[in-house]
Amino acid sequence: QVQLVESGGGSVQAGGSLRLSCVVSGYKDYPVCMGWFRQTPGPGKVREEVGFIDDVRSATVPTYADSVKGRFTISKDNGGNILYLDMHNMEPEDSAIYSCAATNRRSYGRCNWGLGNRGQGTQVTVSS
Repeated sequence: QVQLVESGGGSVQAGGSLRLSCVVSGYKDYPVCMGWFRQTPGPGKVREEVGFIDDVRSATVPTYADSVKGRFTISKDNGGNILYLDMHNMEPEDSAIYSCAATNRRSYGRCNWGLGNRGQGTQVTVSS
């Protein structure tokens, strides 16, 4: 059974930093794609793809959303089963529930997150 468990969320002031970790288990081998998503709460909630690694086995450079480029960094451990999200110079707009995702499926050459697995998420709050 595939499981993804996030940790490291919390509260930080604007300009601060946080590191999120995601332990992935249950895959026979590396998942093809691993990434981070975030979702804001409330009636106008927005779900955003923060960034992802398209080919976990290779040294693929992560892809990032424009909103986090230059501030957030995605990396993985050598074993390939821990995904990190280092967040720096954080802004109140970064407040959200962050979840990690993994998938072995592609559609039209792109990672198909809908056919993969996702963790429960961890809350990140940035105060001004």
